[in-house]
Amino acid sequence: MTVTAKSYGLFSETSGIGETRDPRLQRNLPLFVGLSWLAAGWRDLWHRPSASLAYGFGIFVLSWVLVWVLAAFGSDYILFPALAGFMIVGPFFAIGLYEKSRAIEENREVGLAQMLAIHPRAGRQVFFTGLMLCALMLLWMRAAVFVYAIFFGVTPFPGIEHIANMLFRTAYGLLMVAVGSAIGGLFAAFSFAVSVFAVPMQLDRRVDAMTAMATSMQMVWNNLGPMIVWGAIVLALFGLSVVTGLVGLIIVFPLLGHATWYAYRAMQIPETTL
Repeated sequence: MTVTAKSYGLFSETSGIGETRDPRLQRNLPLFVGLSWLAAGWRDLWHRPSASLAYGFGIFVLSWVLVWVLAAFGSDYILFPALAGFMIVGPFFAIGLYEKSRAIEENREVGLAQMLAIHPRAGRQVFFTGLMLCALMLLWMRAAVFVYAIFFGVTPFPGIEHIANMLFRTAYGLLMVAVGSAIGGLFAAFSFAVSVFAVPMQLDRRVDAMTAMATSMQMVWNNLGPMIVWGAIVLALFGLSVVTGLVGLIIVFPLLGHATWYAYRAMQIPETTL
């Protein structure tokens, strides 16, 4: 499979032999370029699909283990924030999928074992990035509990089966949904910006965690319209997975993982700019 810059939104221009303009200055990606990333991810998913689907199944099992643990320990009140927070750490857990897409680009074959035992060029820095994303997820979960406490005080959590009535049939519930959504949106936007390109960049380059996250944020800002559309696509597909009882993650997670690699490739950054 040959990947071309034009196919996936890479519009870097050259001036002189081998000289590439700094893509962090570019703002010309098409608004719906994310659809081409999704199409490329779909093709990679079905290229020897067993590894990608097994990867997605593992994420599905991990998600249900999280749900079971929260329910078993009486912490179901943070179930929804935890599911939302999963999107924060998702880019880190998808690193094996990036490796498969990179291998396809390079006409190599990798199996599930290689996808799970990868060697990022950034070394341990990629795990530092994952640690910071986990910390951000935990911060979001604590913020969600704090928002609940502001509106309902010490009122016990009514349980999953009754939460809809509390949230959507009471004035305090509706207000909490509005405030919680605004705060959650800020967390989601920030985490998306710092992580969407950082982890694939660290798989591909020798770059430290802070530089990778800062560069990711700058790339999102410089292509804000297309990245908002891409974020909406990711959110919609994740929401579909939740509606299916997380079964949809078996396909959706590898699809988005492969597509994210092509999103990163569209923002290709010369080594000299890092």
